[in-house]
Parts: sequence; structure tokens; C-alpha cells
Amino acid sequence: MKQSFFCGLLLLGITSYLLSAEIKEGEMAGYLFGPAEKVPEDFNGGFSLYAAAWPLVETYPGHKFQTGLCGTWMHPQYEEGQKPKEKCYTDIEGGLGWWRDTHFPSTTPKFIMGGVGANFSLIANGPGYGAGTWEKPRGQYGVAQLSPWLLFPLDGLNLKQGTSGELFGYGYLPLPLTNQKTTTANKKLLTGNHSWTLFLNTANFKGPATFFTPFFWSQAALEHPEWAGKLLDSRPAEPNKAIQMETQHVPAILTQDEAGKAFARVAPTRFPIGSDGTSTVLHRLTAYKKAALWDDVEKWFAGGVPTDGTIKADSSAVHTFREGGGSNWSIYPPGTKREQKVPLAWKSFATSFTPDPITFSYKWNEQLTIISNSLVTLPEYYTLDTDGKKPLWTVIQPKDIATNLGLTKHQFATPEEKPQEPRTTPDETDSCWKKPGPVAGPFKAKLGDGSTVTYYWYRFADQPAMLNADLTMEEREQVQTRVEKLHRTWTKDRNYLTPPDHGTLASIDPALILTPPKGFEIGYVPIATRQEIEK
Repeated sequence: MKQSFFCGLLLLGITSYLLSAEIKEGEMAGYLFGPAEKVPEDFNGGFSLYAAAWPLVETYPGHKFQTGLCGTWMHPQYEEGQKPKEKCYTDIEGGLGWWRDTHFPSTTPKFIMGGVGANFSLIANGPGYGAGTWEKPRGQYGVAQLSPWLLFPLDGLNLKQGTSGELFGYGYLPLPLTNQKTTTANKKLLTGNHSWTLFLNTANFKGPATFFTPFFWSQAALEHPEWAGKLLDSRPAEPNKAIQMETQHVPAILTQDEAGKAFARVAPTRFPIGSDGTSTVLHRLTAYKKAALWDDVEKWFAGGVPTDGTIKADSSAVHTFREGGGSNWSIYPPGTKREQKVPLAWKSFATSFTPDPITFSYKWNEQLTIISNSLVTLPEYYTLDTDGKKPLWTVIQPKDIATNLGLTKHQFATPEEKPQEPRTTPDETDSCWKKPGPVAGPFKAKLGDGSTVTYYWYRFADQPAMLNADLTMEEREQVQTRVEKLHRTWTKDRNYLTPPDHGTLASIDPALILTPPKGFEIGYVPIATRQEIEK
């Protein structure tokens, strides 16, 4: 036991890091895993799920804090021999959470789309929100606004403040908004016609909201022609995806006593809890065949009978969850190498289970956790120990920690940080934001996170993302006609995704639910141009 303990100290580098009993900065990070059963490979037309939304931490811990809630990664599907030989990582991996680049955070999570172009060359998180700068954009033009009833802020989509355990329904299905092109940016390269569209199911908004333009994916082939036809503009989606909760930084502190025994404390970390004492984190993970929606929409756009957007139940498959799952959440000092990170004893206080086959939940050790106000707080205090073979952070009660170590007195407070700069968009008169420009505005929306969004109404085809989607004027007008059909027929107040079997739907910040101005009800969309804390 003693030998394993000191082995753990060496692995962590704590003997050199904790040279005295003073408190040092650390962090908790890692993944929680949800074990979903596979569905047949032909359910490759997108996915949807219901993820619980809640305030993971008690106090917002500053911009080092980054974690998602439960979600997934949607990669292209390849048949044998079709996968690019050279590394080509690309997917949609957004969801609920908090990010270091969030300008206006609160303890309530936000939602981002998280489109990743080949090998992270591009990142698109929403309309006007992505990687790079406006001088050298790397994804800011990758997402187009589709709904006339929902405003998507530049800092991510806000949930209603106080959301705590409600289910946020979202997913992506392809729509044939554009036609396949054999020329991309004047080169003989394929751009497919998959507009992967974000569908939401919340208490106050339902249906399609935004979509990734096909060019967002295909532009990577301009430098790598061998990737043409192998990205998400053209490829179906891999139906069997990882279900995980990715945490990159929750604050922690580390110290040791006079005998050299190491201790740690993690900022209060919480999960939602129901009346039965359990926590549902994911529900109704569904994979779709392309025919679930695509075929009827394609016929409609070609002059056929309108479709109401109902997603066919017989073209969907709901994943079931099996026993198992786990965690590699670890506590460690900054700069620790992956192989030296020591996990905490997750299974000593958390047990994953399935209250029904399509729901993933946790049970909690009542002796080691604290329940208050429909939230369960996980153990905060740990000591470095061993499971007999490997080092492990095991739970310890605060009464068993010497007060002179300072762990119990420490306050995980929101640090003082410089005020966040406004999120802005180009203001030059000759920019795509001004030519041809909006048709109405400016308007303002005051959000629950304290920020104010300035937005305008644009004709759909004239929004900046469409002007940067590698489409001719004729091609944009064709999409305009198709979107006008959607606006007339697909409203925001009826179900598209199958509702959850139980639980309560989360709400989007009410300030983001809009009514188009008179005369701009069909074929126009709201576009955020600025977000700031107004003085």
C-alpha cells in the first residue's frame, strides 16, 4: 500500500509540486461515459437527443472553466476503403456547456453548434460565431440562420436562467436546401447538397433553427482535393456515436500535510436530481435514416406536395443503454501529462443505471453526497490513495482533514477579470453585412446573462453566411424560394422531434423568441450583429 501510494505521488509529480503545506492550484477534468447500444449502419441520416441542462458548478469560476454536459460527436460515415488516407478529423460536436471563449457566462449553460472543419482548420458555433477573426474568418460564415422566430446570439444560444435539470432536445438532419455542385470556388471539386440542419425541441421553440452551409465543409478540399466528396457536405453520418460528458477544467486545490500525504478539494460540482433521488442526464438518443425527412422535402422542393416536416417514426431507431459507463475524471496540477493524471474514485459515490432502456441516469451514495434544491453536490474532498495497483483520489470527509491545511476554509469564488469586450461584426459599408444589407433594424434583446444583443432582419438569401456560401445569385435565389416554403409551412409551435417520454422540456431565453416585423414574416431572418454588456 505504502509503495503504491508513493508511486502515485511520483506519477502526479506532487512531491515536487507540493513542497510545503501551502495550497496550490489544480483542476479536475476528464470524461464521463454513457454506454449506448449500436443501431444498424443504414440509420445514417443524422441524430437527435435530449440532454439535461443544469448549473454544473455552484459559482461561476472564471474563464478557465470549460466543460460540456452530456452530448456526442457526429462524424462522416465511410464505407470500406472510402475513408481519407490522410488524417482528416471533421465532425459536429457542439452541445450544452461552458467555454473559455464565452464572453458573457453565467452558471446556466449555453448551446453551441460546434462544427469542426477538417483538422480544426475551421470551427463554426453559430451564425457569426466561429474561429479566427473577421479579417481571417475560420468559420464565422459557416452557419446560416433558417428560422424567422429564433435569434441566435454571437456568444451561443442562451437557455432560460435558472434551468436546472430540464431536457434540451436537439439534433441534426440533412435538408436539400442547395443543389449538388461540381465546381467549388471556381475549381472542379464537388460540393454536396447536405445542409445539416439544427432541429430543436424546447418548451418555447420547436423545429429547424440554423444549418451548416455545405461549403463550410467542402472548402477544405480546395487545399486537399483528395477530400472532395468525403466530408459532411456529401457523406452520411456515422450512426453509432460516443456518448460522453467532456470536462476540460473545473477548479481544484491541492496541498499536503506534514507527513507528505496529499489532499485535494474540487469546486462544488452538482447534478440535477429528481424526486426519486436519481439524476437523468440523457434521454431518447435517436438515429435516423435519410428518408426520415429528406425524401419528402426533396419532392416538395421539386414541385410536389408540401410536407409538414414530420420525421418518420419508421425511419428512426432509438438507442438503448446498457449497464456500465464510468468516469476518468481526474485531479491534477497544471501541466500534468495525460498518463500521470490520477482519477478520482467515481464509483464510490456514483452508479450509472437505466431507469428505462432509453434513459441514462445516475444513482448517488447518500453518505458521500449532499442533496439540496433539486441538485446533488458531489464529494469535494479527496486524499491521494491507491486501489492496490494504481493511485486513486478517494473521498474523505472534511471533518477528517486538519484545519491548518486550509482546504475547508478556501472559497471558490468568481475571480475578478477584465470586462469582456463586445462581440462585434464588420461595420464597413462595403462589407457583406452592409451590401445588400438588412431590411429592418436595429433591434435589441436584453438577455438573462446580462448582455444585450443588437440584431437586424435580413432577407434570407442576403444574410452574410449565404453571401459567403460559394453560391451564385441564381443559386441563392433558389434557396430563398425553398426557405420561403418552409417559413409558410413549418411553424415553431409543434413537434418535429419525438417528444421525451418523461421529464420537462427546457426553455430558451424568452428574449430570443421573436415575432418578425410586419411585412417580413416569410423569407426573412434575424441576424445578431453585436453583443455587449451595456453600460
